Amino acid sequence: MFASLLSKSSKPLILASLVLTLSGCNNALKSPVVQASAPTGIKNVMLVHGAWADGSSWTSVIAMLTADGYNVTAVQLPLTSLADDVAVVQRALARETGKTLLVGHSYGGVVITQSGIDPKVAGLVYVSAYGPASGESALTLNSTVPNTPLIGDLLMDASGFLTISNAGVVADFAQDLSPADQVTVAATQGPISAPNALSAPVTQVAWKNGIPSWYIIASNDRAISPALEATMAKRMNATTITLASGHLSMISHPSDVSAFIEKAASSLQP
Repeated sequence: MFASLLSKSSKPLILASLVLTLSGCNNALKSPVVQASAPTGIKNVMLVHGAWADGSSWTSVIAMLTADGYNVTAVQLPLTSLADDVAVVQRALARETGKTLLVGHSYGGVVITQSGIDPKVAGLVYVSAYGPASGESALTLNSTVPNTPLIGDLLMDASGFLTISNAGVVADFAQDLSPADQVTVAATQGPISAPNALSAPVTQVAWKNGIPSWYIIASNDRAISPALEATMAKRMNATTITLASGHLSMISHPSDVSAFIEKAASSLQP
């Protein structure tokens, strides 16, 4: 009976209807594509790592910022001298299209302070970072407060480059990270020149030249004194938050760090 109903003329129509029906079911089963909305304010974010680190220290933050629509660059500093490190940031800024938010961690704060006078820089975010004034270096700032525990963990080679002992990474540099992350931090740490980078004074001070600043204080920091961080944040009139974190908050608290960076970026005019 059904065979008689399927005449030659009706078969194509029925098959076409069946294809459309199945196609509709298939589309209905597909998950909707969720696209990140375009960020407001500044969309370029440049991340500058500190001593005993490299660009991979920002891995989680990079993923979060990118997912939210930001154009992210994480530079790789040679840590051979302040001049060399600033040159890396300057070359990266030259490749940017539009205004950029500079984010520096630890010694990276010295680098963004010196290089932040670039016309493309719209703002500065310091993550447990040094914010020197003219003539100051990371080491001169350290000398204004009692030594932190990390100082006793440093090893210097014949060329004046400093590294952290493995025990020091676990106890004082990455104490709130997982054992696996501590191993990675120890293995990837970049030696830094004490005479040419940590002792080098800045000659340009971006935060004193009308560039708005933000600061994350790490209350459990054993590398840079939290009291020194608070002093630097206050004198640069930075918008400030405090995280219950060790020195590497971008690894231990990436969501908080990313949200703070986005807050800074969204408040700036592109």
